[in-house]
Amino acid sequence: MAAPRRTQSERRAATRERLVDAMIATLAEHGYAAATTQRVLDEAKVSVGGMYRHFPTRMDLVVAAAETLRERQFDAFTVGLEAIGTRPEVECIQLLRAACRRRDNGAWYDLLVAARSDGDLRARLAPFTQSYHARILELARSLPVAERWGPGAFAAAVFSVIHMLDGEAIAAVVHPQPELEELRTELMAAILRGEAAPPGLRGSA
Repeated sequence: MAAPRRTQSERRAATRERLVDAMIATLAEHGYAAATTQRVLDEAKVSVGGMYRHFPTRMDLVVAAAETLRERQFDAFTVGLEAIGTRPEVECIQLLRAACRRRDNGAWYDLLVAARSDGDLRARLAPFTQSYHARILELARSLPVAERWGPGAFAAAVFSVIHMLDGEAIAAVVHPQPELEELRTELMAAILRGEAAPPGLRGSA
């Protein structure tokens, strides 16, 4: 029996998803500067007109791809937290490391680097990135370890760990150091437990 025909809304959603996935793949493979409209269209197998019906500009598609990347990362991490066992700080760090090392996450790093010198890109990425970081912190505050910290200090600890893993993922492309990763994991776990924090920064979250 033939499959039911998709509605116009379903076809539009599928085209939009193909374009976003193509932009993510192109950014990850070729970088921001080389993620041209034509290259993305070739990857998505969508016409120029088909793209502009969904995204008026290339920048709109770039931002949609960035937002999709962050949503997928957040969803995957949230699911991973459900399986956390007896070493929550270490296991959270391992989840974060895996997320940072995902191939498509390279697209996000490339966008951050490009935003340093591209004011338009920086302005477009800033609002949803701030919102994304707020969601990360809200999720982190649901973990038992948050009770050991004061509010401001806990945010500093969480993002220190995240940015350390970001830097590790970028550096590992040219200089992997697997022999240090276990030690670094324990160091970051100690940070989250508050063991490396001065007494004045500890307290109830």
